[in-house]
Amino acid sequence: MRVVRRFAVLPAAARGAVLAIGNFDGVHLGHRAVLEAARRRATAEGSLWGALTFEPHPRELLSPESAPARLTPFALKAALIRELGADLLIVLPFDHALAALAPEAFVAEVLAMRIGARAVATGVDFRFGHRRAGDVATLARVGARHGIAVEAVEPVEIDGERCSSTAVRTHLEAGRVDRAARLLGRPHEVAGLVRPGDRRGRTLGFPTANLAPRPARVQLPGAGVYAVTARIAGEPGGRWHPAVANLGRRPTFDGEGLRLEVHLLDGEHALYGRRLAVRFLERLREERRFASPAELVEQIARDCAAARRVLGATTLPIESPSA
Repeated sequence: MRVVRRFAVLPAAARGAVLAIGNFDGVHLGHRAVLEAARRRATAEGSLWGALTFEPHPRELLSPESAPARLTPFALKAALIRELGADLLIVLPFDHALAALAPEAFVAEVLAMRIGARAVATGVDFRFGHRRAGDVATLARVGARHGIAVEAVEPVEIDGERCSSTAVRTHLEAGRVDRAARLLGRPHEVAGLVRPGDRRGRTLGFPTANLAPRPARVQLPGAGVYAVTARIAGEPGGRWHPAVANLGRRPTFDGEGLRLEVHLLDGEHALYGRRLAVRFLERLREERRFASPAELVEQIARDCAAARRVLGATTLPIESPSA
């Protein structure tokens, strides 16, 4: 898959491509339905297909104080789209000039003139242009003038719930990582560098990797203890290790600041300075304060046993799009 950030380097063969348009934060099952619509049409017409997305997320520019945390940083979003077989990913820099563009101008100048799209697929609630004035009807009407076909894809529902980035965030914030995974079509993943901590886990007999998620505004689940899998960047074989993670403020030790601490269940590994990807599979319990370190150690042992039971029924993948 070719990632295009500047129109000057848009491959000539990309003109006439079929594009799925959206932010695609999370690349959840609803997004995948839009991407699949583009792939299906392109296959029938014998053309290239891909996605057109925006960086940064429009709300990060227009209302940064209320912009949501990212479900998928750009690198992971691109990797997930690549896994679906896309030929290209066009990234539009979202700036004030693009935000001020009228819907009609966006279709004429960006989709038709600069990209030369043959057809586009979007969700039925797609909005675009200055003050989000354009909708799917606008896109279809103006697109027809420029020979661009438009397919609007209906929302995807899982067990009666509409699949959306907002719904995924809501489940994650409540610690319902299993429910979030059903909407995503995969476990929620967070990655970052392992940095030195207070080494308290080692003294308790359960060494942990203190993870600094990147980017800082990535969406984390609610505080608690989780059964997870972890992948060490650059490790031969791309193995996902069974692990247990604590996400919280360590109330037993009057900790300050939110931390993500991961204990690998299959032995010790040299992790400082390494990049670690973590996938959340199931919440085991809430974070709570213990009367003594000894009581905490007993609970950690139970947590590890519970995580092993959860992960024993899980097939660990060999490869990850985020590595």
